[in-house]
Amino acid sequence: MDEEKRITLRLPADLHEWLAAQARSARRSLNSEIVYRLEVERDSAATDTKSP
Repeated sequence: MDEEKRITLRLPADLHEWLAAQARSARRSLNSEIVYRLEVERDSAATDTKSP
């Protein structure tokens, strides 16, 4: 990640709590957990579009 952008993100409370719990479990910050999950989804979507 060469360049970073800041955003404000509004989440439902239950989703925030779930993500925070997942982050603690993985020993990551909440921000790192969100970035990790978005990157996994992006990579999965790229793989899906390459499949015949």
